[in-house]
Amino acid sequence: MLNGKTILITGGTGSFGKKFLEMFFKKYNPKKVIIYSRDEYKQSVMKTEFANMVDISRVRFFIGDVRDKDRLYRAFAGVDYVIHAAAMKQVPTCEYNPFEAIKTNIHGAQNVIDAALDCGVKKVVALSTDKAVNPINLYGGTKLVSDKLFIAANAYRGENYKTVFSVVRYGNVAGSRGSVIPIWKKIIDNGGKTLGVTDMRMTRFWITLEQGVELVFKALEESKGGETYISKIPSFHIGDLAKAMLSDCEIDEFGIREGEKLHEIMVTKDDSWSTYEYDKHFIIYPHYSWANEEDILVGGKKVEEGFSYTSDNNNQWFDVEDLRRELKLLGFLA
Repeated sequence: MLNGKTILITGGTGSFGKKFLEMFFKKYNPKKVIIYSRDEYKQSVMKTEFANMVDISRVRFFIGDVRDKDRLYRAFAGVDYVIHAAAMKQVPTCEYNPFEAIKTNIHGAQNVIDAALDCGVKKVVALSTDKAVNPINLYGGTKLVSDKLFIAANAYRGENYKTVFSVVRYGNVAGSRGSVIPIWKKIIDNGGKTLGVTDMRMTRFWITLEQGVELVFKALEESKGGETYISKIPSFHIGDLAKAMLSDCEIDEFGIREGEKLHEIMVTKDDSWSTYEYDKHFIIYPHYSWANEEDILVGGKKVEEGFSYTSDNNNQWFDVEDLRRELKLLGFLA
């Protein structure tokens, strides 16, 4: 389905965009992939980095901001599929610059929707976050609104608009720029033995970039409109992660930070009546007048009423040895 097509990634120079580009060319034979982002330096670095990794002649680097609707219209001309990864993601930055976060995460989402509809894009997959579920910080609040916009955008499909919109939700990616792993590795590499932990009770989901990209592939291939895709992945205790990185580490427990949750939430109890469980993922289906029951994919089982999927009630767990194995695979341990 994606062979011979043109794909555009907003925020394409980030961790996700790089892994997506690498994996996409291995699995598909696209006509063109467009990297749409604001930073010319990061684009230059990425172009050099991937020069011998993919067919760089089929990769375009497009300077632009999702806040700029006119630029999006120009970029989306002739594009078949869009992955919307651009966002302000740092919780403290969003708290200190709330108007800027709203411009990028909410107004930018609306711009992507308008441009996709008017330019005839076939599908848009928007990346979301666990922080959009029962949000307690501005980043999560803006991503909740963004998710609602993308799901509701399917109501605009009709005679003139055929674009399908869906959402992929996951938490902090292991080893990405927003992860604690690179921070701890730097401390350890410099001879440090004290690792800072906000709260030893804290649990998180473990997802790799590869798993995140695979879930986006699934959404691109099978979404009918309005779905929220969530991977079934293991949980871990933050203290176990510290021990996996340095077995004799000392823990500095300094207290949970403002806007931080003790556990990650992917599916709430209130979503249970529209959530279906599949072999490797969940899908929360839309509950709007425009949604069709026949769009529910076969092979899924509706979860029980009151079901929730959180990092502390998971039935899959990584212990210290599991985490150490995964860290070695990611290159953070020898």
